[in-house]
Amino acid sequence: MNGRVVALSDYRGTPRLGSAVEAYFSDKQLSANTRRGYSQALSAITEELGWDLPLDQLDSRKLLDIFQKCWGEGKPSTWNTRFTAVQSFVSYCQRNAWLQHDPMALVDRRRSPRDQTKAVPYEDLEALLSRRDIHLREKTLWRLLYETAARAGEVLALNVDDLDLSRKRAVIIGKGGHREYVFWASGAARLLSRYLAGRRRGPVFLTHRQPNVIPARGDECPHTGRGRLSYERSSTLFKQSSGGWTLHQLRHSSLTHLGEQGASTTLLQAKSRHQDPRTLAIYTKPGNEAIAQLTSEFDKQRWSR
Repeated sequence: MNGRVVALSDYRGTPRLGSAVEAYFSDKQLSANTRRGYSQALSAITEELGWDLPLDQLDSRKLLDIFQKCWGEGKPSTWNTRFTAVQSFVSYCQRNAWLQHDPMALVDRRRSPRDQTKAVPYEDLEALLSRRDIHLREKTLWRLLYETAARAGEVLALNVDDLDLSRKRAVIIGKGGHREYVFWASGAARLLSRYLAGRRRGPVFLTHRQPNVIPARGDECPHTGRGRLSYERSSTLFKQSSGGWTLHQLRHSSLTHLGEQGASTTLLQAKSRHQDPRTLAIYTKPGNEAIAQLTSEFDKQRWSR
């Protein structure tokens, strides 16, 4: 048994819930975005059940009640995200022999309706990015998300010194806390050069105004004093400007368009950084515009005979 288990064994060999959560975040190598989401889920559990709850008193009925209270009225995706976080914590506790049972036995994932229209037609994206009323910051962010096919949280976490502007690439912290490269093309390169305007340190994407509170360490620009742009704000602006699209659709659209142009599954997996190639099935399937073009071409051939 390791030293952490002994230190936490303050109740008949079983740690308290709050101490176990602290140990989990101390031991797990999580990206900033994943850590934020997992923290929201586990904080809700701790607040409902109490920091000092002995871990062996964590049971399925209590967790199910919390899930229904906190996330029962939300989207299936929100429920499933919280499910993943709590399940990861439970598995960690079981590996440390703090739990001998499965407190998630009564909590199941929820089925999400499959959206067959996630990929946005390239022409529509270009029309959005060409609008004069869109701020340079948003154009740069959206173009970078599309050309890298990266997750929004990964790109928003970038600092200027993570960028290799001459080689059109950057080091990001991906899922699992791994350092990985993302690559962009000439469109994002031109916009980045204009948007950075000589900045060499601090977050890449900044708020437009000075923050009301001091930003966390690493989230303040030393040149302007402004803070890092949040996911919530960038998501809201994109939905408002696009008429309801989500930031994730930029990643989905990028991979779909590459698949339609003949990119191999191997290259798509490298671009998207998916661990399981089966996940790429939704991207290698041609989108609506490609199917419409095929139908049109077939129609022309048929009536020209």
